[in-house]
Formats: sequence, C-alpha cells, structure tokens
Amino acid sequence: MTEVRVPTLGESVTEATIATWFKKPGDSVAVDEMLCELETDKVTVEVPSPAAGKLDEIVAQEGETVGVDALLAHIADVGNAGPEETKPREETSKQGGYSGSDAEKPSEETVHTNGGGSASSGGDGEEVQVMVPTLGESVSEATVATWFKKEGDTVEADEMLAELETDKVSVEVPAPAAGVLSKIIAQEGDSVEAGGQLAVMTKGGQASGAGTASSGQKSDASPADAGQKSDAGGTGSGASKGEDAPSAKKLMAENNLSADQVQGSGKDGRVMKEDVLKALESGGSGAKAEAPKAEAPKRAPSPAEDADREERVKMTRLRQTIAKRLKDAQNTAAMLTTYNEVDMTEVMALRNEYKDLFEKKHGVRLGFMSFFTKACCHALKEVPEVNAEIDGTDVVYKNFVHMGIAAGTPQGLVVPVIRDVDSMSFSEIEKAIGEKGKKARDGKLSMAEMQGGTFTISNGGVYGSLMSSPILNPPQSGILGMHKIQERPMVVNGQIVARPMMYLALSYDHRIVDGKGAVTFLVRVKEALEDPRRLLMDL
Repeated sequence: MTEVRVPTLGESVTEATIATWFKKPGDSVAVDEMLCELETDKVTVEVPSPAAGKLDEIVAQEGETVGVDALLAHIADVGNAGPEETKPREETSKQGGYSGSDAEKPSEETVHTNGGGSASSGGDGEEVQVMVPTLGESVSEATVATWFKKEGDTVEADEMLAELETDKVSVEVPAPAAGVLSKIIAQEGDSVEAGGQLAVMTKGGQASGAGTASSGQKSDASPADAGQKSDAGGTGSGASKGEDAPSAKKLMAENNLSADQVQGSGKDGRVMKEDVLKALESGGSGAKAEAPKAEAPKRAPSPAEDADREERVKMTRLRQTIAKRLKDAQNTAAMLTTYNEVDMTEVMALRNEYKDLFEKKHGVRLGFMSFFTKACCHALKEVPEVNAEIDGTDVVYKNFVHMGIAAGTPQGLVVPVIRDVDSMSFSEIEKAIGEKGKKARDGKLSMAEMQGGTFTISNGGVYGSLMSSPILNPPQSGILGMHKIQERPMVVNGQIVARPMMYLALSYDHRIVDGKGAVTFLVRVKEALEDPRRLLMDL
C-alpha cells in the first residue's frame, strides 16, 4: 500500500484546498499520472501518483483544506491485493456486504457473477457497500438529510444517492458503481458516523420490474420519476450528463428555473449551486411564481384543523449547533452592548473616487467591509481586551487579529475566519472576504476555516437592519454589529444637513471588558471611519 501525500506547496504556503480529483477509488493509475489538483492562495499544484496500482481510498475529499504532507489517498500496489480479490461473490458477501478491507475490494474489472445470466437486484451481481464519506476535520457524525433514490432504483456510477448534514456543511454521497440500490440501511433523519454504512448496492443489476437492461429505468416509473432521470441524463438514451447537485436542484425549483436554462460547470456538465446563482444574477427567468391566493375561510378553524395545516420539520444539525452556541454564549458571558453612530460621508466619498481604479488594479471591488475591518484592527490595538478571551482564571491576550466575518447562508449562520487580517492590505481583505463568502454560500467551508477567530464583525445592514444587539461568538469577547446606512438630519457646523448615518453596536463580555474600554473601542472605530486618513497615520 502506497500513501499519497500533499507535496511541498512553496515558500510560506502551509495549506491548500483540494480542487479536483481526476481519479476515483478503483481506478488504475500509472506512475506520475495526475491524481488530483490542489489550489493555494498563490498557485495550483498537481499531485502525481507515486506508484503504479489502483486508487484504493480517497482520504481528503474535494473542497477540503489540507496541510503540507497531509494524507490524501492510498494506492494498492499491483499484484499485492489480498486473496479476497479472487474469491467468488458468494464467499465475500455472505454478511450482506463486502467483509474485506478497502484495500481488498475487487475493482470493477474483477467482478464475479453467478453464471452467465444478466446481473439483477435478486443477487446475480456483486454487492457493494455505500459508506459515509470523510466528513471533515473533527466531524465524526452526520444526519441523513435526503435520499434521492429508493430501494430498487437503477443508478449510474457517481450519481447522487443521498445528502448528509453535519453541524457545518452538507455532504453529498455518490454511487460507488453503476447498478441497483438494493437496500437502504440508514433512513432519513438517522445519525451516522464517519465510515458507517448507508446502503447496499448490486453492481450491474437492474430494477425489479424493468423491461430490458438497456432501458436504464424502471418500466413502472412515474412521469415525475422519468422527468427527474431525464434531467440527470440517466435514462439510457445515451446522454452522458452527470446528475445535478441537490442544492442546485433545490435552488432551481425555488426560482422556477429548468436545468436547460443553466450552464453547468461541474463534472460531466453537472449543474452546481454556483451555476444557478450566476444564472439568477445574469437576469435568468428566475422570478418566483406568485403563489395563488387562498380564499378566506368562512369560519374560524378549530385547533384540530390548525394542527392539520401545520408542518413539523426536524432542525438541521447546523441549526441545532447555532441554537446551542448562541444560548451557551448568553448563559456563560456577562454580555452587554454599547452603541454609537458613524457618519459614512468620507468613506463613501473615498470609495466612489477610487473604486474603479481599485477594481482595475486589484481585480476585486472595493466595499465597506475592508474599511470596517481596518478600523476594528486599529481600535483593537488600543483596547486589546476586546481581542482577548478568558481561559479559566487567566486572560489570554491575542497579539494578532483573526477576524470572523458572519455570513448568512441558506443553511444558516456561519462565521468564516480571515487569519492575520491586521497585516493585510485593503485588496487582500476584500479578496479574502469574497472567497470566504462564496465558500459559505456553496457550503464548502472546512472546519479549519471557521475556527480560531479572535473578534467578529456581523453586517445586518445588508438585510435592512437599522439597529440590533449581536450575540458573542464564544470564546471571543467582542463582536461589532454593522447596520443599514440611512440618511438622517444631522447638525454640522450649526447647520442641519442630510448625512448617511449608520448605527454601530459592540456586544462585549463584561467579565473582561469594562464599559470604558468598550466605549473607547467604538469611538476609535467611529473616528477612523469618519476620517479614514487616521488609518494611514495610525492615529
């Protein structure tokens, strides 16, 4: 067995994101053949195969962040497979699934069947276990959110079978081979552990009641089923398009878009969630259909009738985690909020003057978040307790700023962290915020990207909030709430003029931050934003 590890990424580069796997488990590989591609903040790195053999197991999945020398995969050496590889199917699947180790699993080329008849779900084909994939660093369990297939359905290799939810991200489970979904072991709503078994497939089988093996779908499929399979390109008509991502399907349904209105960028033309978002941004016919108005009831419904009209939905793991952490913050910290307001005239003028030149030079738009991030870093130097945390009876002061940027996603609130933001330029901050925001919306943030924050900014203004009291993100001691910019009458040099004003809110842990420190912090942020030149001169 040969290990595939992350190569040296370059000077000062310590981690990368797995962009694409060119091979899947069971594929034969040659020495130096490209296995996968990694992306860093500087370059793209290809990972060649260190030996000839078969790709036995992928340890780190696409979208995960990995460090230098981290384990990516295992390659089984040619000729070194265990004796199980040559055993007939009856001996290796007596327990309802493959009993050998992953390294001993036969590849598709060595599948044995009982006689020369066509494989079917009745047991003529080899049984393949569908397992829970790697869930990410420090994530040990997930909840089965949705099964896209039911027992007896014919599926193609890599077609999406199910979607799992963890407390941070959603994970799709593809079919490990073409065949029939014989048995679902973990039902929707069940909790499963990493490496646990989800289902059993029969390789090369066909659905019970199917007409011919070449039809590729059940003969009794409903029109809705047939339409779904047609979208996925799996009706046996010769189409090769992979199944669209479940999150993309959901978003298309919500916005009345069909798959042919969206250009897919995924493998084999699959439509991904970001493709749907691009289609909507470009003016696609995605306006939501107006729901028909229900007629007013002639009489007040009874409590029993009200219950019939209710819908009970189990909270997702992410929502449960959000609820728990927010309540823990209220129960643990002595949380208090102080408020101020800032005149955004100078920041808006500076942004309007340089935004085109800024975007032309740096390739990213100049927003307000970089100004607020810079202003907070400036204020944290003067009031370091806002950037500290309590550890037992100790106060841990951070001589760096890892800024959390709260982001609302369709799945819930997440807080990606931009590390060492105090040493970044405006353009670097804007690029980092854009990258983390996209990953958050696509559900591709890793656990490492949401840990280690020392201070957080939450921008409720993008939703129209005029004022709010943000809740701390433990173990941090401070969080700044931004709000909507709104013109209000202000007295300037004895004259009443309209000014673009924003309310600011700082929630802080009163156990470590005194009122004087909290007010001073907010005043320094206000001063830096109302006169951005202070940031240049460190005043």
